[in-house]
Amino acid sequence: MHHDAPAPDLSHARLAHAGKVHRNLPASRLVEHALARGEGKLAQGGALVTRTGKYTGRSPDDKFVVRDATTESTLWWDANKAWSPEVFDRLHARVAAYLQHKELFVQDCFAGQDPQNRLGVRVIAERAWHALFAHNMFIRPSADELAAFGQPDFTVLHAPGFKAEPTRDHTHSEAVIALDFTRKMIIITGTEYAGEMKKSIFTVLNFVLPERGVMPMHCSANIGPDGATAVFFGLSGTGKTTLSADPERGLIGDDEHGWSDEGVFNFEGGCYAKVIKLSPVAEPEIYATTRRFGTILENVVMDEHTRELDLDSAAYAENSRGSYPIDFIPNAVPSGRGPHPTDIVMLTADAFGILPPIARLTPAQAMFHFLSGYTAKVAGTERGITEPKAAFSACFGAPFMARHPTVYARLLGDKIAQRGVRCWLVNTGWTGGPYGIGKRMSIQHTRRLLHAALAGELNDAELVAHPKFKFGVPTAVAGIPSEVLDTRNTWADKHAYDEKAAELIERFNKNFAKYAEFASDEVKAAAPTL
Repeated sequence: MHHDAPAPDLSHARLAHAGKVHRNLPASRLVEHALARGEGKLAQGGALVTRTGKYTGRSPDDKFVVRDATTESTLWWDANKAWSPEVFDRLHARVAAYLQHKELFVQDCFAGQDPQNRLGVRVIAERAWHALFAHNMFIRPSADELAAFGQPDFTVLHAPGFKAEPTRDHTHSEAVIALDFTRKMIIITGTEYAGEMKKSIFTVLNFVLPERGVMPMHCSANIGPDGATAVFFGLSGTGKTTLSADPERGLIGDDEHGWSDEGVFNFEGGCYAKVIKLSPVAEPEIYATTRRFGTILENVVMDEHTRELDLDSAAYAENSRGSYPIDFIPNAVPSGRGPHPTDIVMLTADAFGILPPIARLTPAQAMFHFLSGYTAKVAGTERGITEPKAAFSACFGAPFMARHPTVYARLLGDKIAQRGVRCWLVNTGWTGGPYGIGKRMSIQHTRRLLHAALAGELNDAELVAHPKFKFGVPTAVAGIPSEVLDTRNTWADKHAYDEKAAELIERFNKNFAKYAEFASDEVKAAAPTL
């Protein structure tokens, strides 16, 4: 007969007087606790359906990092809000007092599939379903690894029921996500949105790994039948998850990876997929996970009587999500690791309709586009707003970059040069005109172009330098109508294309100005010109 694992020593978290502590329970028992405690409901098929209240996404204004000797000169303070050690300490004392004598759920897990470069993470959660989220999303240790786990490298204190008081706690609202690199602790309060846990640990890895020469990346990664790895950078809505879930390729991971001297490795043991309007036809593997026991569905609408899911409804949140272990995806790579990438793909959804569906980048151009992290967000169609908005996010993940973007760009540049990696820019956005006039690129065309690039079909293809962006655009790709490849051709009004292109180039260069002083002459020369 199995008994609960002995309670861990939580004195480092100031929780010497916790109530009952459940340690490293399996998914089935965590679900039982969550249901018994009224934290969620079971859907038809067995997924646990939960609600996150008013916070249905990340809360970037509520994230703070302690500024002390560890971080003073190394953290990118332009993008991270500083807190004093004293403010953190006082919050820690208040949250610990709140958690004393409460029933707690502790999960010991790893972040990073590479044993040389992984973090031991202990999540101490007030709710069973958040412990299940940690169990799904981080890497589940073997029985032997758990026995030898010891003290964690980082501890997450997860107390969503604790509401911070802005004047007293120096916070922006009742929610706080506070990171202390000296104490090696993260405190999350006031928000039930589980994704804060995942992204906080990603921020930690982004700080810790560059010192070891490991490149942390906000990307998906997969591996072909030839054993070659491809990495896909891209902001939300560009196709990072959809395009990496290719039935002909093994999925290493869909969101966060490291690139070490050994190759590429997933940071996570699970996936956190957007499920709004998920299609059983376009994304059958992800769709199947929503009908499975062990999956958590956040803010998904469900019929109370039949327990049938309505994935199309955004009644609770546009950002409805599913969390599940990566092995729920049939072609996931069990080790979560792959060799050095042969290809890097930077995805953008250009709603201005300027960028070509695929272009080959030189290493310097790749660094320019990596630092730019461009995509365009489509404005709401209400009240005749049709103008798309350019969005630039350094390294395709600025909110999680703990160090200056040029630190990551240099690492990337070195690794591209060492390995002779092919680099591509792929536009999954608009063609034939901007949003409102043109149409979205065909996903079949995008898949075919990616396949051609990754299979080496474009290695000797004829490339024409784009007159303004300078990257190489192929003139012919088997299975693709040639007029599709040159976006200017797809516009009825060529003069309008040139005007819109000039606007976009101006935005690129204005955004890049803040990195220009750190960039080499080669990278500066890779910027587009009017």
